[in-house]
Amino acid sequence: MYEWNFGDILDAVGEVLPPDHPALIHGERVIRQGDLQRRSNNLAAALIARGARPGDKVAFYMHNRPEYTELLAACFKARLVHVNVNYRYTPEEVHYIFDNSDAQAVVYGAEFRENIEAIRGRLDKAATFIEVGEGGGFAEAYEALAEGGTGERLDIKRQGDDLFFLYTGGTTGMPKGVMWTQNDLRQVTLASARLLGPVPETLDELVAATRLIGPGAASVIAPPLMHGTGLFTAMAGLLAGGPVITLTHLHFDPQEMAEAIARWRAANLTIVGDPFARPLAEALDRDPGRFDVTCVERVTSSGVMWSREIKQALLRHMPKAVMIDAFSSSEALGLGASMMTAGGEVSTAKFALGERARVFDEDDQPVAPGSGKRGLVAVGPPGPVGYYKDPEKTARTFRVIDGVRYSVPGDWCIVEADGTLTLLGRGNACINTAGEKVFPEEVEEVLKRHADVEDALVVGLPDPKWGQSVTGVVRLREGAALDEGALIAHVRQSLAAYKAPKRIVTGEVSLRAPNGKADYKSALAFADRALGR
Repeated sequence: MYEWNFGDILDAVGEVLPPDHPALIHGERVIRQGDLQRRSNNLAAALIARGARPGDKVAFYMHNRPEYTELLAACFKARLVHVNVNYRYTPEEVHYIFDNSDAQAVVYGAEFRENIEAIRGRLDKAATFIEVGEGGGFAEAYEALAEGGTGERLDIKRQGDDLFFLYTGGTTGMPKGVMWTQNDLRQVTLASARLLGPVPETLDELVAATRLIGPGAASVIAPPLMHGTGLFTAMAGLLAGGPVITLTHLHFDPQEMAEAIARWRAANLTIVGDPFARPLAEALDRDPGRFDVTCVERVTSSGVMWSREIKQALLRHMPKAVMIDAFSSSEALGLGASMMTAGGEVSTAKFALGERARVFDEDDQPVAPGSGKRGLVAVGPPGPVGYYKDPEKTARTFRVIDGVRYSVPGDWCIVEADGTLTLLGRGNACINTAGEKVFPEEVEEVLKRHADVEDALVVGLPDPKWGQSVTGVVRLREGAALDEGALIAHVRQSLAAYKAPKRIVTGEVSLRAPNGKADYKSALAFADRALGR
């Protein structure tokens, strides 16, 4: 079987794409294919000249912008490993990612200079700092590196087992880097495409196909590139040579997205469930006919619930589109999918099992369709190598069952008689809020550090805007009174703002089971009642 490498794909396809074809679009900024190839070659050469060696890590700490995707191309070409950094993190959380990943180079947006300065003295593994902005002082200017040099293709031999990292919130503990080989990640993509027909199986076949059909279709990527949903779909567009369009506003602006679709005749959209789809549908409904979005052929979502009603609302404006609700995680791509078109409806949270996926009970026995028995969804090879520097978590998540290595991220489901899955959620109460993963234990520990709090649990309540709303349930110390605003502010001092509870309630509620373990079921029910839901 052919061994794929993303750097080889970019080099080979880049030579046959029209150099003036748009490659990266961000508002009025347009980087064309010829410039993308030249600039990414220069960046790759500059990183190597500054000591980066194959397998070294490059931390990406910036908002959505063309530089993110351009730098990703440079890393693929230089055999360097991308490390995504959540820009909502506090400086201490950012330091953890840099340190845990062993980042050799740090590339950051100028808006985060103060955070970098606060932790730079403890980043003894980072040899290179590059600022997307003016640079100066300890950091070099990104633009000078992108424009400096010959722009020539690198004379470098790459391999299919060159690594790709995606740091994920995971389901327990601190964020960990999921390690994929580039070949395996490419094979997962091809496996899905093969269901629709023949695909290029070698680089020569891919180049021939690109010469024949030209650049890929335009894609609008609405969620952050620092998360898997946005990153994987942006990579697909990048490797296909199609324009990758990112939005300029720091908070999702549905009107900007609608304008970008209409202007660039985008065929592919990436969103994160109802938090993105609902305001987009409302914007299109408010001004019917203003935005021609009938060009859309595919809308892909992953990460949070995407309701049937909102899919229907979008389909009224995008009649030929396929709404694809992908059931995946960074360590388990291809668990399942739900597809809906104007000609047929599907229930919310109802998924078809992926080709490589199986459902097992807690004893690793297959769950029979229609049995009513709960099971854990698992996906077989190709899969990740494991978690970076965490063999224990790797062993827990990647398990050999009947001689096959499966990724079992912890998603519970019921297998219906027709073979479809009804998702029940993660057994560890992980909260998904607008595509962000929040660990209840992390927030609970901060709440319990407040002088007025004796005990605390954190749960996720259904929310039409966020998917789930982070909600704290606390037991106060004797004599203390609930000051909700002060407790929320206390959490924000230690954690990223999205992790802070939207609401905090207190009262007569048992937070612990007799064995001392957290009783999330009781806490969830109490919060529901206390907030009058």
